[in-house]
Amino acid sequence: MQFDLKEILTVGMVLFAVIDIVGSIPIIVDLRKKHGHIESEKAAIVAGIIMLVFLFIGEGFLQIVGIDVHSFAVAGSFVLFFLALEMILGIRIYRDEEASSASIVPIAFPLIAGAGTMTTLLSLRSQFHTINIVISIVLNIIVVYFVLKSSAKIEKLLGQNGLGIIRKTFGVVLLAIAVKLFAANVKGLFV
Repeated sequence: MQFDLKEILTVGMVLFAVIDIVGSIPIIVDLRKKHGHIESEKAAIVAGIIMLVFLFIGEGFLQIVGIDVHSFAVAGSFVLFFLALEMILGIRIYRDEEASSASIVPIAFPLIAGAGTMTTLLSLRSQFHTINIVISIVLNIIVVYFVLKSSAKIEKLLGQNGLGIIRKTFGVVLLAIAVKLFAANVKGLFV
């Protein structure tokens, strides 16, 4: 067990930036208006389970298909890089299909525990201790739950400008993390 508060904070901030639950408030509010009540508890729990399962079996899955962690981490750094560009520039590079309901599927997956989160988890696993990642996942899921529960209040409190500033700030942080992740793992490709 390598419990490290600094690692927990670092991983927690990375996951918070990738999950981007605050930046997703407009989407959540829109889904709530279109489809009614969102089950915050179920969405948060399902997203947490998806992330934890992928954290533990993701590497084994990669071995089955013949991909090493360094290759996945470098690929993940590109995904994070483009996610960061979306956040900073306010553009949309990846377009997902519109959700047909506000059930667990569009909120828990792919909104919270989507491809970017999965890639990030395996990339983080190559640099940080698993226990610290698990704690960070749990802390982020708690934040996700409270944000889902009070998304309408947060939207009114921050306004569109406030949400935009938060999204761009976390985009810059995510961009720096993507560069660091690339630099740390690209050497492993040539060993």
